[in-house]
Parts: sequence; structure tokens; C-alpha cells
Amino acid sequence: MTNLTPPTATLGYCTNVHAGTDLAAIRSNLDQYAVAAREACGLEELGVGLWVPAKAAADLARDTASFSSFLRDRHLRPFTINGFPYDKFHLPIVKHRVYQPTWADQERFEYTCQLADLLAELLSAQGDEFVGSISTLPLGWPTELSSPGRLDRAGENLRRLTDHLAELESKSGRRIVVAIEPEPGCQIDTTDDVIEWFAKQLPDEKHRRYLTVCHDICHSAVMMESQSDVLKRLARAGIAIGKVQVSNAIVADWQSMAAGRRREAVGQLREFAEDRYLHQTGRLLASGEFELAEDLPDLLGDPALGDLPMGEDRRWTVHFHVPIFLERFGHLSTSQNEVLDCLQHLNSSECAADFTGHFEIETYAWTVLPARMRRRGLAEDIAGEVDWLRRVLDWS
Repeated sequence: MTNLTPPTATLGYCTNVHAGTDLAAIRSNLDQYAVAAREACGLEELGVGLWVPAKAAADLARDTASFSSFLRDRHLRPFTINGFPYDKFHLPIVKHRVYQPTWADQERFEYTCQLADLLAELLSAQGDEFVGSISTLPLGWPTELSSPGRLDRAGENLRRLTDHLAELESKSGRRIVVAIEPEPGCQIDTTDDVIEWFAKQLPDEKHRRYLTVCHDICHSAVMMESQSDVLKRLARAGIAIGKVQVSNAIVADWQSMAAGRRREAVGQLREFAEDRYLHQTGRLLASGEFELAEDLPDLLGDPALGDLPMGEDRRWTVHFHVPIFLERFGHLSTSQNEVLDCLQHLNSSECAADFTGHFEIETYAWTVLPARMRRRGLAEDIAGEVDWLRRVLDWS
């Protein structure tokens, strides 16, 4: 695909930015924020990437028709689901809990099947005939999968999932793809990991019809992988892109700063060292080698690193989803150029990616951004991101 224009592509924002784990909370959040964002953008319809935690998924299974009418009445188009967080994504401390249950656990398999059934019904009720997508975690955090047989069990569960998705397509006429989302520090966090996992556990055409990759731009930026290289390698390996999560990381370009500015930039970074989410940090060392730190607060708080904790590092890229329209702030910048590189490649004549065309803006961290970066209302900020991406894609 070389022309990312409607109706060949679909754009929306991910509703995991909103707290609430039951159906009533989901409806209230969509009413309060999604509708307002759509109106602020002046759009007749706005795509939404639904976050449906486990409790709400069970409720929706009994109330799909009513929920579909609710969405249609508000001109919200459900085209994708974020099936990564299972529940409780807005606890005071989430950190590693977001990776539970793993793909070695039956609960993850059952939850994802339930989401697929739900999305197929929503697409049918909306009259949509295109593919639906669901992002999911990259198996889990390595320590949760280290026991003998756990990784093989994860592969078995994913293959069982393809059986369910094939049967679902046969019955509903709707093809739902599940997109594994590489994330820094997880069992799968690089393109090498993706290709190796698919070659070993998901080699068949049937597996790859339904199991794809969710390319999160922020995540690959943290791992310091070239956007175009990632997309080219996946295409050569015969692995499809189920959706692209458009997200923006924090960048500290230490080698471009004088010592005084480095101290001020460290002070800025401390504002982002919050307790709710894990903020893995990619480090480009003085040697040119790459090293991943598990969490920004630990990195900044290491007394052995001294007053300037970056030492001789050249650059840090932090897994903190900041607004996609933000290029720099203070002494820090963002990975917005990675967003632009990804979109440019997808829209180029050389792009060979098998891509659904699903773009999901995933700035879930609005509520934990420093207060000075949240001066407008959440709906206005979401609208600002949608407008920015539409301009970049030349959809306005």
C-alpha cells in the first residue's frame, strides 16, 4: 500500500488514556472525551481504539448491540482494540503488572478470544467489512516466562488463537487480526525477537493470516531501531502489520548539551520519573553500544552515577508517551522525527508492508504528564493530536 488516504486507512485514538474498568465508565469516558474531541476536530466521525478491560469485556458480551448503537449515535467508529492491559491500568502503581497475565496463561487466551468476538460483532453492527485489529502484549515480562515450558505454552496458546479467529471469520465474515506489540524489556522487544518467534512458533500461512505485529513507534525508538528498517525486515519475513501505534518518546541528546544544560535537563527528566508506569530507557553509550535501563526512576536515582547520571552517554530515549505534536520542550526533545520517518516509509513507493492501514494514537500518559504540560482539557489535547496526524497524512 502506498497511499494512506481514507478509506484505505483508518485513524483514531486509544481510549486506554481513560480510567474505568466497567461498561458504565467506558460509556461515560467516550461521552465526555471522545465526542468532544470529534467535535473539536470538526469531524463527522472519529475512530476509537477501544480499551476494554476484562470485567467490561464480560459485560459487553451481554450488551454488544446496545453498545454498538451507543457508538453509532455518537459517530464513533470502533476499528481496533487495545488488548494489552488486561485490567487496572490506572492504579497508583502499575509497572510490571501490565504484563500479566502472560500468553502462557489461559486467562490471556480467553480474554483475547472474547475481545475478538466483541470486535467482530461491533464491525458487523456498524456495517464495516474491513479487517479489525487487536494489539496484545509481546508474550510477557521475561521473569514471568522463565519457568520450563512457559514459552512453548505461549506459542501453543497463540496457535490456538488462530483456530478461534479462523472459525470466527468463517461464522461472521469479519477477519480479526491480533497484533503482537514488541515493548522494551519484554520477551519480545526487538525486530530480531519478532522474526525469530514467528519463524519458530508461528510459521504457517494460517498463523500469519491472523497473527501480526503492532508497530509502536515509541517502542522501536526506545530500542533505537530504524523505523524503515523494521518495516522492511518484517515485510521480507512475511509478517504483516496489524496496526501502527503512533506514539512519541522523550529524547535527551546529551552530546549536544553543555554541562550546565545537562543538569537542567536531568531536572526536567526527574519530572517524568513517576511511579505509575514503567519507563524503560534506551541508552546510547559513549562506545556507540546500546543498553536498556529497566526504569527511568532507577536510572536517575542511582547514586553511583553521581550528579550527572548520564555519565558519558550520548543519548537517552525514554518510554514515556508524550503528545505526538510535541517536537521539543526545554532542553529535551522527542522522537517525533521517528513518527515522521515511519509514516513517510508507509506512504512511499518502496513500502512492501502488508498493513491493515490502522493508525492508533496512543498517548496513554496524559494523566501523569507534568501539570504544566496539561494546560488544556484532555479532549482538546486528544483533538490536537488527531489534527496533527491528519495534517501529516494530508487528510485535512
